[in-house]
Amino acid sequence: MEPDATGAESVEAGRARWQARYDAAFKRDHEFRTLSGLEVDPVYGPPGEDPRFERIGWPGEFPFTRGLYATGYRGRPWTIRQFAGFGNATQTNERYKMILGAGGGGLSVAFDMPTLMGRDSDDPRSLGEVGHCGVAIDSALDMDLLFDGIPLGDVTTSMTISGPAVPIFCMYVVAAERQGVPVGKLNGTLQTDIFKEYIAQKEWLFAPEPHLRLIGDLMEFCAAEIPAYKPLSVSGYHIREAGATAAQELAFTLADGFGYVELGLSRGLDVDVFAPGLSFFFDAHIDFFEEIAKFRAARRIWARWMRDVYGARTDKAQWLRFHTQTAGVSLTAQQPDNNVVRTAIEALAAVLGGTNSLHTNALDEVLALPSEKAAEIALRTQQVIMEETEVVNVVDPLGGSWYVEALTDRLEAEAEKTFARIREMGGDGTMTAGILRGIEDGWFMSEIAESAFDYQRKLEKGDKRIVGVNCHTSTVEQPLEILRISHEVEVEQRRALAERRVARDQEVVDAALTALRAASRGDDNMIPPMLEAVRAEATLGEICDVLREEWGTYSEPAAF
Repeated sequence: MEPDATGAESVEAGRARWQARYDAAFKRDHEFRTLSGLEVDPVYGPPGEDPRFERIGWPGEFPFTRGLYATGYRGRPWTIRQFAGFGNATQTNERYKMILGAGGGGLSVAFDMPTLMGRDSDDPRSLGEVGHCGVAIDSALDMDLLFDGIPLGDVTTSMTISGPAVPIFCMYVVAAERQGVPVGKLNGTLQTDIFKEYIAQKEWLFAPEPHLRLIGDLMEFCAAEIPAYKPLSVSGYHIREAGATAAQELAFTLADGFGYVELGLSRGLDVDVFAPGLSFFFDAHIDFFEEIAKFRAARRIWARWMRDVYGARTDKAQWLRFHTQTAGVSLTAQQPDNNVVRTAIEALAAVLGGTNSLHTNALDEVLALPSEKAAEIALRTQQVIMEETEVVNVVDPLGGSWYVEALTDRLEAEAEKTFARIREMGGDGTMTAGILRGIEDGWFMSEIAESAFDYQRKLEKGDKRIVGVNCHTSTVEQPLEILRISHEVEVEQRRALAERRVARDQEVVDAALTALRAASRGDDNMIPPMLEAVRAEATLGEICDVLREEWGTYSEPAAF
């Protein structure tokens, strides 16, 4: 039974339902009190009648405005999942072990630009870019090194890559096989969100349709073979970093998510089976309360659409699970120590908004890849929030705030207007058709560009003030020592790749790539033949080149 929110009786009925779920759920062995020793309730609600309460509800209850779990962080805190990757796989492996040893709860892989574009390190177009914005991964052997000494059956791993996400996923699966981990027990997240590449980040390999074919194949494979693994992380982060507003990030991201739901349904998949494999990735920007409201609105919108539009019946299929990263675009090169404060505020907004996992940016990321010291400060920022502030004591502590609830409602209304506009563009009533038309016409890019221009204009006029940039600019701060990637990383990676090509069985590689090419021309699921190519040590570039030859490449239409 759901609350009808018509008066005190329905509120109390909802409280009783919540209490029963809370009592039955696991709670951490922890004393939930204020620093003064005052005991606090797990959740707070109105003392009597409140006409807003139908849209607010109780934690763990539709529409999940207040979170997915009755216990909130009393059951378990968010996962500390620090995004990291630089140089070669061995160097990044050392950083991962440092993160895990310092209390990180999961890993998140940053790839270099050649890998993100499906190119090998010895490709002429990779020159000067190997290992510079993430780790270089050329074949399954690199994935072996990346997770050496890190049991993949015990650690959840997120991989932030979309264009060549499927072959990278296959390398991850093969690395797990080589560790002796049953593949069906893997748990983690692959980004795979190609819509946001055309909208914002611009790292695609082909036109949208073949990318969607691969994503559909991956969804089918994971639903059947790796049920705990999330093959799609729908990313608003890059949309926001490109200049979108919070309202645009919310609307464009959820619209993309609905497009992937339609893709799953078009494959004949059961929404209650595949929808729990969809997760989200949001930006936590500096406007504290707007960000909290954005996260709450996202859960409510997703639950309602999944139930009422796409027919999801189970709670898990209606849940919006999300990872958050603090806003890279909010960091400043001027007075970079101030970035520690910005990141802490943004991380707190993510926590108060109910994030499921969190990455905190390092103070020097605006200048370079994080140094070890800066990475540790970023990690400790989360741990201070988790261990010292006691914000984990109460579920959705800002629920019922007039300001927060009004912002949540306003952002939801703005998102609904955008959904209607996107569906109208498509002509057939689907979100997918509207997204594809918006990409083709440059509509998303235009909307984001207008928002970015408006923000920059306010900054230059002084209407938007940033400490150390256009106000409070005097400082005693000294220049930072930053992490620099040696050219030797690229030289060594190319040497190792050449050795692998010589050592492998080329006939087996050629046969596997031929089978992959044949699969690309038909309708069979492409994951099994791609896995075989990866097991034979076919490289990322070789696999992607086969598909480029079959499907062609894509250039963004000119827009004026």
